[in-house]
Amino acid sequence: MSEWWTYSTEDFLLFSSRTYWRLIERHNEALWPAHVLLLLLGAAILLWLIRPRPWSHRAIAGTLAVLWAWLAWSFLWERYATINWAASYVAPLFALQAILLALIGSRLRWSLSWTGRALAGLALFLYALVLHPLAALLVGRPLRGAEVFGITPDPTAIATIGLVMVADGRWSWLLLAGPMAWCLASWATLHSMGAPEQWVLLGATLVALVPVARRRAARPASAEHP
Repeated sequence: MSEWWTYSTEDFLLFSSRTYWRLIERHNEALWPAHVLLLLLGAAILLWLIRPRPWSHRAIAGTLAVLWAWLAWSFLWERYATINWAASYVAPLFALQAILLALIGSRLRWSLSWTGRALAGLALFLYALVLHPLAALLVGRPLRGAEVFGITPDPTAIATIGLVMVADGRWSWLLLAGPMAWCLASWATLHSMGAPEQWVLLGATLVALVPVARRRAARPASAEHP
């Protein structure tokens, strides 16, 4: 019997790379042309960040909540669970993220400021919305296998991290736990398949640690100066 340290991440993968990307293609084919609507919705979120309205904070939080709940059912439960049994256990966590976005997100101030953290978040959001779908072409996969914001979890998690970094308000850091956990899990999967997109997911997770670290560093100062 082989020793445990001789195993690699590929040995624990439950499906082939071809099976995974074919699942993405089938998911896209089933939902087209919803992609156009979701890209327009992403553009609307960007407009609400730049020119916020009295109702836009609740609109952004509500939109993200609906998308996470939608992905829990449409992708994880209905699609991904057919090739990965663990997806059925992750789906409730996506639903929990949707609830947190509805409860906490509606109380945040979702508007763009010109701070380093907010600009980094904006860059992540724009990447997830515009560039991540094009990654399929860059690595030689057909466009029908593109991962689109609101259609598949990876760009949605990256976009959510970016938007939470732009938002301001108490407990906003709690909204990072779900997308960060998914990015790490997806990074492990893509790493096993040798997919180049893996590094974006890992990078998004590391960027998300910045506001958490700053919040922890600010606690002693706030305690000294009530």
